[in-house]
Amino acid sequence: MTESLTHSSHWGAFSVTPEADGRLEITPHKGDPDPSPILQNLTDALRHPARVARPMVRRGWLTDGPGPTTRRGHDEFVAVPWDDVIDRLAAELKRVESEFGAEAVFGGSYGWSSAGRFHHAQSQVHRFLNKTIGGYVKSVGTYSSAAAHAMLPHIFGSVMDVARHNVTWDQIVEHTELVLAFGGLAVKNSAIAQGGISQHIERLSMGAAAQRGARFVLISPLRSDMPPDANAEWLPIQPGTDTALLLAMMYVLDSEGLADMDFVDRYTVGFDTFAAYMRGTSDGQPKDPHWAAPITGIPADTIAQLARDAARARTLVTNSHSLQRSEHGEQPLWASAVLAAMLGDIGLPGGGYHYSLGSLGHTGRAPAAVPLPTLPQGDNGVANYIPVARITDMLENPGVEYDYNGNRLTYPDIKLMYWAGGNPFHHHQDLERLARALGKLDTFVVHDFAFTSAARHADIVLPATMSLEREDLGAGGTDSLIVAMRKLAEPYGEARDDYSIFAGIAERMGRGENFTEGRTAEQWLEHLYERTREALIARGDPAPTLAELREAGDLAIPMVPDDGALMARFREDPKANPLATPSGKIEIYSETVAAMGYDDCPGHPTWLERFEVPRGDAPLWLIANQPATRLHSQLDYGAHSRAGKRDGREVARLHPEDAAVRGISVDDVVVVTSPRGACLATADISEDVLKGCVNLATGAWYDPVDIGGQIVCVHGNPNAVTLDRGTSRLGQGCTGQLSCVEVARWTGQVPSVRVHRAPDAVSDVA
Repeated sequence: MTESLTHSSHWGAFSVTPEADGRLEITPHKGDPDPSPILQNLTDALRHPARVARPMVRRGWLTDGPGPTTRRGHDEFVAVPWDDVIDRLAAELKRVESEFGAEAVFGGSYGWSSAGRFHHAQSQVHRFLNKTIGGYVKSVGTYSSAAAHAMLPHIFGSVMDVARHNVTWDQIVEHTELVLAFGGLAVKNSAIAQGGISQHIERLSMGAAAQRGARFVLISPLRSDMPPDANAEWLPIQPGTDTALLLAMMYVLDSEGLADMDFVDRYTVGFDTFAAYMRGTSDGQPKDPHWAAPITGIPADTIAQLARDAARARTLVTNSHSLQRSEHGEQPLWASAVLAAMLGDIGLPGGGYHYSLGSLGHTGRAPAAVPLPTLPQGDNGVANYIPVARITDMLENPGVEYDYNGNRLTYPDIKLMYWAGGNPFHHHQDLERLARALGKLDTFVVHDFAFTSAARHADIVLPATMSLEREDLGAGGTDSLIVAMRKLAEPYGEARDDYSIFAGIAERMGRGENFTEGRTAEQWLEHLYERTREALIARGDPAPTLAELREAGDLAIPMVPDDGALMARFREDPKANPLATPSGKIEIYSETVAAMGYDDCPGHPTWLERFEVPRGDAPLWLIANQPATRLHSQLDYGAHSRAGKRDGREVARLHPEDAAVRGISVDDVVVVTSPRGACLATADISEDVLKGCVNLATGAWYDPVDIGGQIVCVHGNPNAVTLDRGTSRLGQGCTGQLSCVEVARWTGQVPSVRVHRAPDAVSDVA
């Protein structure tokens, strides 16, 4: 009988048994009470036609050399032997370094890649660039939460103090009376955790709290943003109007004497300035429920009663990532924090404010009490950086100044982009614009195990191993297990792990020792794990050797006490435990933000009109949320992801009335259009989608086809039509969650989806 081996991923710990037909039997970890079905994407992933088998180089790059081109994404690929491609890539890196310096290299690799602590592609490529050419232009923030990472420090001083080390699910089960879930608590999102997750507890926790009597209110255009277990009340809200609802609720608390002004006076600054705006004394418009009702689509009486109910309960205000992935995405976060402050429950068990609870699996949990194995990346000698969602702007505008979080920055002139373990054609918006911008590069390098859309637009594609083809350690910052990620299979084709690839290039550049420090991959694993093991020994906890850990499969590690962390200590004594803000308190009005002078992000929470709103040629809101069948675009070709498609295309959900007006029936092929582009999808009709909205999840691999002179993604990637615009000059975050589109039945020939099969290599290089 074939041996079953332990492994881990961002969507769960599991064990793997090879089957006779080459498929894999995936068994979730025995301690996981609610395993994610996304694990089943691995069953047929190892030997799939989407895999990259050999190093591939774009024909034009081989024949014409590095330089700007319009051929990326259109040219044929040539299979090149490893020694040859490593020689060429090492020479190109040295050329760019010599002629332009490290500041001409963008170390992309924004992506989740592998849960492994050593074979994590982003860590590997950043270490490689730091150790061989002295650094790279980096990105800051994430597409999921860039606006929050810029905004929340101005309010609370630290993102982690309100996003990770804060209210836990155990507290919610025991103490919370009312959860106001702005954007929801979707378990498809909390199924995922960076580094790995061994126990999915969110669904069961909501069910247990609801059984005790806790009330959940879902504030979202989508009913599916809360599991049925929560028995939630659905408050359908017009997309992008949460700030108006929050302001109106605060108006009720203020005007009816329900606000906890003792808390506000002791723990916050700037309320009077904000109150003048909220009451309308500064601009003539009271932000009362009658003002908010036509904006939000929620009756004024409902708004007022919800505020009163929140004042009488131990209330937890939560924000999903989706709220800030939209124009002015900083505002609902700030307004939610102020509402929580006026309710006075911040710092109490199960109460207050939590950013991103339920948006990821490592929220709502206590952190690990020992350091985890972590690959050191070295020092980056390049000071310049960009906000993560401004890649296209950077490529289009070298040397142009722009604003970010109080700083005046300049876009670098990038000649070489190096991407490993990620796919910008998933994360980014307005994909045809991105494709054109990539043409400005001299060289675009991609490592991946599958031929994603990013690989198809690259000059050099290097086949990387999957995690199942190497040894590693899986561990998440709020998970109680370190999991031995065992090698199950030999590499596909000529694939190599990222470490081996980078070690080979560094050696050709004469800088091999800088990168490897003389260690093999196995020696690095021993070295990195030893730090964790020493900490366990110092605590008197079990500390097996790496060999013993592999034999056991996993190791339970200690967690810090669930004591509310800094917010609880701040509530107990704000002078002894100040926040890392200029005042040491929660900043309802921020002099720092106000001094930036941004009209798109003033000094306190504000209702701001959007740039993009429904109009004649784009009357529907497109909600481009995270998929339920995969992590972003990872393993889109996997069995579970494919099962969620219809006729090989992603599913777009519409309200019955919107479908009827357009003559759309279930399973019709539809075209979603905006001024930025078009994509095809398969229609579904559901009353769980607010009227006036269409829901098309992200993650389908971009498959552009020229149809009558228009580029159409025939697979259903919504980023073919989404808005590429910063949330504000403060956050410069992604606004891909909400865009305006039209949807119609597709009456032309339906092209087949081709993107799940790697392109054939034309020939070996001469």
